[in-house]
Amino acid sequence: MIRIEEFILSSSGYPGRRPEDRVAIARAFVAKTVYNMPTTRTLLDRLEADIELRRICGWERKSDISAEWTFSRAFAEFSDSQLPERIHESLIKKYYQEEIVGHNSRDSTAIDAREKPLKKEKVKKVVKKPGSPKKGEERIKEPTRLEKQTSGIGLTDMLNDLPKACDVGSKKNSKGFKSSWTGYKLHIDSADGGIPISCVLTSASVHDSQVAIPLAKISSERVTNLYDLMDSAYDAPQIHEVSRQLGHIPLIDKHPRRDEKLKADIKAENKRCRLVGHQIAETARYKERSTVERVNGRLKDEFGGRVVRVKGHAKVMCHLMFGILALTSNQMMCFLE
Repeated sequence: MIRIEEFILSSSGYPGRRPEDRVAIARAFVAKTVYNMPTTRTLLDRLEADIELRRICGWERKSDISAEWTFSRAFAEFSDSQLPERIHESLIKKYYQEEIVGHNSRDSTAIDAREKPLKKEKVKKVVKKPGSPKKGEERIKEPTRLEKQTSGIGLTDMLNDLPKACDVGSKKNSKGFKSSWTGYKLHIDSADGGIPISCVLTSASVHDSQVAIPLAKISSERVTNLYDLMDSAYDAPQIHEVSRQLGHIPLIDKHPRRDEKLKADIKAENKRCRLVGHQIAETARYKERSTVERVNGRLKDEFGGRVVRVKGHAKVMCHLMFGILALTSNQMMCFLE
């Protein structure tokens, strides 16, 4: 289903020494995520012992298997060329070009990395002048990232503006306890049935709302969906507006922030609905957002999301996208059956 060999250029006919077979190595990396192997050394040991897997990848004899350092160089090439990202995009467009997605669920998940976090430079605080500005004085306010994204800049500029270095992130879990991690954050759009549509990798400290607009634009180029489902972290007027501009209906959980009255009203309304057994249509549709939670869980538990052994944004994204690629094809095969 993936047909990874169609996306790898042949090196035959070019001057110089012919490199090792990149198609077989790419297939082996897919097998690594399918079997959730933590290291390349584990993969090589499995290839030497499993003749069927070795032949599926493209090697007939043990002596034909590339060395570990060749795997490392090939992985660097795959990450530079964004090989798994391109294959995943082609796979989604191929199977969804004539389909309509009911619900597009958006969320992020923490990615632990084995590298030192980037040291942030200390920013000097600008002392604000008290009172109103003098006559003729202009105080220019720096626009927020969401305001920049809605000002008409292109998708490439949006993605380049997002921080991508390894740093420290923190969030509250479902029980209200704060947890921190060092690494990155993977933002995922998922269609009905647990099929990932698009992914963006950022620094761990980036807030979910900062990635919603570029992620929505990427997904809109690949599929046609009706509803955008997001939790309260995405409750911003700019995100609501962009979702409607794309022809979608945003279903975003309200965030009361510091508005105690709104918080009490939401709690009272939920209590009244439970007492009378009433459920509005938007609430029923919002429950479909658990789809993306299952995608996050499967990526980490079954397809290598917890065993990131590479460093740098490009290589970490390549490792995760091999897992996303295997997860996507696995889910699609379930539907095709």
